[in-house]
Amino acid sequence: MTLVEICKRCGLPKDLCVCDTLDKEKTQKIKVYATSKKFRKLVTIIEGIDKNKLHEVTKKLKQSLACGGTHKGEQIILQGDHTKKVKGLLVKLGYPEDVIDVTGRI
Repeated sequence: MTLVEICKRCGLPKDLCVCDTLDKEKTQKIKVYATSKKFRKLVTIIEGIDKNKLHEVTKKLKQSLACGGTHKGEQIILQGDHTKKVKGLLVKLGYPEDVIDVTGRI
């Protein structure tokens, strides 16, 4: 007899669970922009990621972009201007392309 893991949120077996996919689809808008901080250093700000996934997404973006960064509140802050690359990386992580809004420097 094998034990099947059950999702705590939806009650379905883990292999049939679609909670993560639904979380990514119901995100309102993901906003990506670059801005200047202390000493005219550029940082990339990402807003609109679900709070439960913030740490995981931050870690994956930092590894992929080879940069430092953190997450504070509901924002991901990455060191440097990575606005051109972040959209592709978020799409690879499973976020729909049409909800990601990339603007230049603010």
